[in-house]
Amino acid sequence: MKRILFKLIPLFLLFLAPVFQAQSRDNYNMWFQYLMSAKLTDKNTLTALAQYRSFDLALDTRLFLVNAYIDYEVANGIKPAAGAMFLILESYNSDGSKKIRYEKRPFQQVTMENNIGRTSISNRLRVEERFINNPDEFVVRLRYLISVKIPFNKKGEKEKLYGILKNEIRMNMVKDEPFDSNRITAGIGIKTGKNSALELAFINQLETGKTSNYAYIGFRNSFDWRKKNK
Repeated sequence: MKRILFKLIPLFLLFLAPVFQAQSRDNYNMWFQYLMSAKLTDKNTLTALAQYRSFDLALDTRLFLVNAYIDYEVANGIKPAAGAMFLILESYNSDGSKKIRYEKRPFQQVTMENNIGRTSISNRLRVEERFINNPDEFVVRLRYLISVKIPFNKKGEKEKLYGILKNEIRMNMVKDEPFDSNRITAGIGIKTGKNSALELAFINQLETGKTSNYAYIGFRNSFDWRKKNK
């Protein structure tokens, strides 16, 4: 596993060289994330994450958030859920000073999961109610995400690497300029244990009038908190 990491991380950094060569803040961003999921019952799963984004390699904060939600599998691969998120949003004013906004965001979603061969596909539709301050603002936003996980190992072999492809479109429920953004992710996952993985990716986010690029480093864990029968 260490050999794989030493080989793949330099390739990842080389792939992301255009991001680091960019000079504007909107094209020079890092995205760090930790995600955990835990089975509570045979039907319920708790998912929680913490995320930090910066305008530079780490110190110039762009966004920090925490969120959590619980889903319930009503049918095979179909999981409605409800949760909440808290965010600290930092952006630059035209004079170079920082503007800080806080956001409280309850949300509801449904996820549909299926497989084509050994490739897993997830479709998620989320509705979120955004309560933002400075100035006070309320926005209802719809998000549709399609995620594809492609195993690189042969059938029957232990999983070590997998590919990640995602696309998410976000729309505000307003008459004027409903388009919010479109986010494309491409990367790889490296299994670091039976229930953990390191993920490296490139994220491109298109908004009206600008594009932001991120180098993504994420770590995920899964747990089983179900009560065991004695």
